[in-house]
Amino acid sequence: MSLKIAVCQLRTELEQDVTLAKAGSMVKEAAQSGADMVALPEMFNCPYSSGFFRKIASLGHEKTVAAMSRWARENSVILIGGSIPEVDGERIYNTSFVFDRNGQQIARHRKVHLFDVDLPGMRFKESDTFTPGEDITVFDTEYGKMGLAICFDVRFPELFRAMAKRGAQIIFLPAQFNMTTGPAHWDLQLRCRAVDNECFFVAATAARYEGFDYECWGHSMIIDPYGTKLADCDEKEQIIYADVDLERIAQVRAQLPTFLHLRSELYPVAE
Repeated sequence: MSLKIAVCQLRTELEQDVTLAKAGSMVKEAAQSGADMVALPEMFNCPYSSGFFRKIASLGHEKTVAAMSRWARENSVILIGGSIPEVDGERIYNTSFVFDRNGQQIARHRKVHLFDVDLPGMRFKESDTFTPGEDITVFDTEYGKMGLAICFDVRFPELFRAMAKRGAQIIFLPAQFNMTTGPAHWDLQLRCRAVDNECFFVAATAARYEGFDYECWGHSMIIDPYGTKLADCDEKEQIIYADVDLERIAQVRAQLPTFLHLRSELYPVAE
């Protein structure tokens, strides 16, 4: 079975309505170019900065969720809705919503591992704002099972092995690596997760906003189960596409049958 995947690498603007209009236009363009599944970046409706998280959360997440549902329905695509601040009572989550071609929500992933780091030249603590999620997210589509995680989650390979063991054929990762970790680890970790689990990997990141207090590395990409890049880009705003043949998963797993040799009694992973 084959499908076409698009990643909309968009720059988040300071005004949410401007960003939403741009995101909707990019989803439409991707659909008109034949995309079956479209992915947006992490925090695409909110500048990635501690000074904006609570401000945007105070507006509520319902408006953006309704917009994503409409984009999926009007363009007849499966939409991986990047991530947005989701408010649930007193808690705020970094959450990705997924919609089918009819605009129905079919999945929700709350970022499990929060970005609390002390890097040279940069300290960041997502946990000052967000509550971590508690779920391993695998969902059903017309193309089979898919997995979903967000940005810093990628540094925890057990999460991705669990998704693969639950049947995920394509794993989506909305993200915003920065100018320190991006050059060092972005490409390496994405390709490792694809190779580890012999599945397709789709990383959707924001375009760089030069001069903003958090500059995103960009470089969205789509990777096959052998670790080969099917599509990638630079830091600028753009849409990338890849034709994905899901039969490639079985081919790679037959050549390198790692899943047949798992020693789950020695290193158990949630199934």
